[in-house]
Amino acid sequence: MKIAISTTGRDLESQVDPRFGRASYFLIVDSSTKEVVEIIDNQAAQEVAHGAGINAATAVAQSGAEVVLTGRVGPKAFSVLSAAGIKVVSEVEGTAQKALKEFLSGDSPISDGPDGDGHFSAPKPGTARNCKCKGQGKRQGKGMGKGRCKQ
Repeated sequence: MKIAISTTGRDLESQVDPRFGRASYFLIVDSSTKEVVEIIDNQAAQEVAHGAGINAATAVAQSGAEVVLTGRVGPKAFSVLSAAGIKVVSEVEGTAQKALKEFLSGDSPISDGPDGDGHFSAPKPGTARNCKCKGQGKRQGKGMGKGRCKQ
């Protein structure tokens, strides 16, 4: 099985890129050998105004990947991946090597839908990692502030 991992670099020691559509690279890894069999250079996505997620999803689908490991995926990219029969594992962090190991050991749940609004942004209130305030800033989630944790 081929697994696509969004990364900031060109090898398994690279960090998982939290942005699917604007990820710098996609490493296509063979699950049986755990080796990179293809590298998709997605750096051009940094410059486009619209369609980065759809273009990235199309490139990943053309690679023959069956699973994507990434940080966040917007609704349009998720639709393209789903239509191609590609499973998505989101909220992945750390190195590509670590993400691959966790997925292959069965510790990474398959996402049932997109987790982004179509643009890379801060996590929604209540979803910030390691935050006890649950995203409740000065205005307590009423859409008046930036939702930044004060801790």
